[in-house]
Amino acid sequence: MEDHWEPLGEGLRVLVSPSHGFNTDTLLLADFSLPKPRSRCADLGSGCGVIPLLWCRRARPESVLALEVQEDAAELAKTSAAANGMEDRIYTILGDVRDYKALLPHQSLDLIASNPPYFAPGTGAVSRNPERGLARHSPTFQLSDLAEAAFYSLRHGGRLCICLPTVRLAEAVSLFHARSLEPKRLRLVQQRPGKPPYLFLLECRRGGGSSIAVEETLTLTDGSGRYSREMERIYGDYLEINRKEPSNA
Repeated sequence: MEDHWEPLGEGLRVLVSPSHGFNTDTLLLADFSLPKPRSRCADLGSGCGVIPLLWCRRARPESVLALEVQEDAAELAKTSAAANGMEDRIYTILGDVRDYKALLPHQSLDLIASNPPYFAPGTGAVSRNPERGLARHSPTFQLSDLAEAAFYSLRHGGRLCICLPTVRLAEAVSLFHARSLEPKRLRLVQQRPGKPPYLFLLECRRGGGSSIAVEETLTLTDGSGRYSREMERIYGDYLEINRKEPSNA
């Protein structure tokens, strides 16, 4: 399959490739991290640029910096921003998050979202696809790198939102707390009722207090295997255009 356009909603589309696409986690994080109007935002490890597109469609931020280390993915994101008439708000930058001092503004961002590599080094199955492998394991993008970049670029009270497997929750809370990025909101995600949560969505705030709000667990499908009402809300018109039955795995 070659590069092709996929609809994200009515009048919104994204260019994807066999190596760079998006999944449910991307849509969950875009909703969980939705920016306030006129805010300055960044998506670190943006891939083909889905989160910036959804933010600009649903929330009207002032600007979104989409940082991506893989050149082919960055080109997809840049093409999509232009095709949707959002190139004046979405700025795609090719670069490594470890170079945050050269790539990101200092203490001025209101929001950062990131879908960092799923697994810590030495854990999880390794993908045979090199590009997809970087999304699962990356020597150039660890949680500690994300914490350093977020602390540097977020204003006081600015938000960092991430999505990761639940096995990394304790690691994430401890690491971000140590960098003055206090966990403030937590939402667990389960496939269906009766199944243990497998993902978490976490919001941290730079210089925030120590309390954390645990939100209602997000269930993707109901007892009959259909999308839950909350998932239908999150998907919005994307679901209407791409209507298909969810997997019950």
